Formats: sequence, C-alpha cells, structure tokens
Amino acid sequence: MSDIPVFDATHPAPSPAIPTTRRRDGLRRITRALWFRRLTVLVILALAWELAARWQDNPILLPSFLEAFAAFREASLNEGLLLAAAASLAVLVKGYVAAIVIATVIVAFAVANGFVRDALQTVAAMLSPLPAIALLPLALLWFGLGEVSLLFVLINAVVWPFALAALQGFEGVPETHRLVGRNYGLKGPAYVRQILIPSALPALISGMRVGWAFAWRTLIAAELVFGVSSSSGGLGWFIFRARNELYTDRVFAGLATVILIGLLVEAVAFRGLESATVRRWGMLR
Repeated sequence: MSDIPVFDATHPAPSPAIPTTRRRDGLRRITRALWFRRLTVLVILALAWELAARWQDNPILLPSFLEAFAAFREASLNEGLLLAAAASLAVLVKGYVAAIVIATVIVAFAVANGFVRDALQTVAAMLSPLPAIALLPLALLWFGLGEVSLLFVLINAVVWPFALAALQGFEGVPETHRLVGRNYGLKGPAYVRQILIPSALPALISGMRVGWAFAWRTLIAAELVFGVSSSSGGLGWFIFRARNELYTDRVFAGLATVILIGLLVEAVAFRGLESATVRRWGMLR
C-alpha cells in the first residue's frame, strides 16, 4: 500500500510545461538584449566579410576576416598597435575634455545673455559645417608639428556640436520644471544643478556622444596626415604606414581597433551614463 501514489488535490504535481516556459522566457530575454543583437550584427558582418574576401581572392585588396584577425593579434603583441591606440586616446581625451569645458563656459554665458546666445549660434552655424581637419594646415602653420596642432583641431571638432546641443537642451527645459525649482526656492547654482542640468541631460549626453564621434574621426584623419604626437605614432599613423607597405590586413587591424574602442566607449561610458541617469529617471525608453 505504501508504494501506491496518492493524489493530493491541495498540492498538485508541477506541470512539465513550466520548465519549458521558463526556458523560452529566458531565451526571449537573451534575444531581446542589446548585447546579443549587437553581437549578432557583428557576426553577420564578419561572415559577409569572409565570404566577400574569399570571392575576391586578392588579399592585397581585401584580406579575409581571419587574416585581419591574425594581423590584429600579431600587431597587438609585437608591432605596437596597442601603444599606438594608447597614444591616440591620450591626445583624444585631452582635447575632448578641454572642448567640453570650453563649450560649457560658452553655453553658461549664452543662457544668461541673449547677445552671447546669438553670437554662439552664428559662429556655430559658420564653423560646424567646416570639417575640423580643414583647419589642420593653419594649425601646422601656427603651432607646428605636434600635439598642440592635434588638440586645436580636436577642440574645434567638439566645441560647436556640443555647445549647440547643450544650448538647445537648456532652452528646452519645460516650464513646469522651472516652476518647481522656483517654488522650492532654488536659485543660482542650486537651481542650475538640481533643475536645469537634470532636465537638459538627454541633450547634453547626445551632444557629448556626437562630439566624441567627431573628435575620434578628426584625430584619425589628422594622424593620417602627419601622424606623430609627442614623438609617438598614433592609430592613424599606424594605418598610414601599413597602407604604404601594402599590409592591407594591418590596415584593417588598425581600423578594427578604432571601431572596437568606439563601441567600448559607447557601451560602457555613454550607455552607462544614460542608464544611471535619464533612463533610470524615466526620461528615455
């Protein structure tokens, strides 16, 4: 009698469909995750690259993905690719931070004064369409061959798009937010810190993202022209030398390094900042 199963209506046996449902839900969450979608896109692009290279069958014109990956590994270990990336990033961070500080000061005056606001919009309309790399000949003439010239073109590439985005963000702060700050008696720096900056933060982050992309492109282009900063070649110079020596796989290795750094900054810095602020506050979906 003890071996006979007893049915208990109050504690029914678990349905075998529950583990399957949980697995499906877990799989659905993975496929909807941002990292999975981006990884899928990268895998598809790598496969398309490999197939195109095999069809082309000319490694000088288009090396395969596997050949470029091998060149990337070799250049990272033995040919100073990582040192070149570090040299470029050092200059990039200096110029980017300096440009953000300069633009913030200009925007602060523009928000408080109508003439400065009109002047900022006019100068930005003049210089924003001008490629920053076009100022490189003047930078070389004024500052010579070196890091100062790179910083000059980097700052010009970042200041105007970020300043315009910040100005639009501050001008677009809803009146209800302003009224809340006034009702709480906030004035001066406290009003800016607790009301204006949080409300304008989506525009500020967007401007920082655009400025970073402009700075990255400008730096690589400038290094392709004269390449050396502080007696150390950057990524652009690495790509330029590889192209001159017809090492196309190393050219792609240098380009892949630029792309990977851009993806890393986007995923860690900007997405992390958005998740910790505006997405957490419900200002972005």
